[in-house]
Amino acid sequence: MPPIIQAQNLGKTYRSGKLEVPALRNVNFSVERGEFVAIVGPSGSGKSTLFYLLGGLTQATHGSIKIDGVDFAHLSDSERTRLRRSHIGFIFQRFNLLPTLSALGNIELAYDISGLKAPMDRHLLDHLSEMLNIKGRLEHRPNELSGGEQQRVAIARALITRPSIVLADEPTGNLDTKNSDVVLAMLRQSSKEMNQTVMMITHNPEAAQIADRVITVRDGEVVAIDLGRSSMDIVHNAY
Repeated sequence: MPPIIQAQNLGKTYRSGKLEVPALRNVNFSVERGEFVAIVGPSGSGKSTLFYLLGGLTQATHGSIKIDGVDFAHLSDSERTRLRRSHIGFIFQRFNLLPTLSALGNIELAYDISGLKAPMDRHLLDHLSEMLNIKGRLEHRPNELSGGEQQRVAIARALITRPSIVLADEPTGNLDTKNSDVVLAMLRQSSKEMNQTVMMITHNPEAAQIADRVITVRDGEVVAIDLGRSSMDIVHNAY
């Protein structure tokens, strides 16, 4: 099967008057279905720009980013929106939960705006709630939840539509070590159980090692693509 994500000579340049600032230069990589890939690099390396390009939230200056064989560059704004809704779930560092809605309301709203015509899968909601340990917290509003609980609600919100791709932007950036480990384990579990492709942006090399592969970005360029610890364990066990 073709890769679910394919970046070819991908570049993004920001312009301010006559000044041009290249954020990404000729980035090339592909990601297989069900793969867990971490993208690491220091601040200003181009990680966030790559996140926005992968999610169709901004357009490349040159090159292409194909999602399931469809090039974002050849789509209108409305077509990109439909592709995002049908294929991509977003997990943001700052959670982005609506404060006036309960945890359940935030999850239901994400499903409502996805454009899916079938009723929300309550069995999946129960499964996610148990997996993420938020079943008893669904009626609480965000300000009544801990940071770890808010992030787990954000994960449930991203997964409830069964997206083929999950984009996670620094999902552990606002969490302590204990909650970070829980969230990373949950992302790994959902990737394997639901055969979802997870692309995780992180500045933390240790967090990245949970992935199958680690793509390192520096000064807008991919400088290395390495196996994560989980893949290395598989290789070592094979011998």
